[in-house]
Amino acid sequence: MKRLITIFIFSISINIANAQFDENNAIYSTGELNLGNYIGFDINLNYVYKEKYSFKVGYTGNIRKPKSQPENYTSGLTGIFLFGLANPYDQFENYQIGFGKIYNLNKSGTIRANLSLGLGYSTIREPENWQMINDAFLAENYTWDYQKHNTVSLIINPKIEFPFTRFYGLTISPMLQINKDRTYFGVGIGQMIGLLRKRKN
Repeated sequence: MKRLITIFIFSISINIANAQFDENNAIYSTGELNLGNYIGFDINLNYVYKEKYSFKVGYTGNIRKPKSQPENYTSGLTGIFLFGLANPYDQFENYQIGFGKIYNLNKSGTIRANLSLGLGYSTIREPENWQMINDAFLAENYTWDYQKHNTVSLIINPKIEFPFTRFYGLTISPMLQINKDRTYFGVGIGQMIGLLRKRKN
């Protein structure tokens, strides 16, 4: 599902960038790596009207070392060969929408602030019920179960965007995701692809 969303957002952005599009509109995808109290990624489809107002839909997926993990947990030789991919993680993901206001920070429009506020449908999955395996060597020395629940998050995501050309740019974006159970805070660094801004005369 996540792969399909990524392909869909990327394809739409490229197709629209190559077509003639109204001078009052811009549409593009952003993809960022997140670093904070979790690590992960953020992908969005963005729409900007008259270089003043923005709207986005997207997905954020983040993981971290489980807070409940026993101190003597080991992934064994299997975990080493799989580079930790099979290890348990606290998982925090959001499907989100956001509305924002654009502020150009220079006359050429190649640096702008996109101040976005929105809501996310959040899924939290965390390992629990850890049970030790005494004779483990090649594999993990614990078994566990995942506990999962859903909630709604407030998403605060101001971005500094650098649309160097009409079709490509970079982003730096602090992000705060707040709900009654968990909070994510961090910074994303990524790229913009699509129709980013109107042609300058």
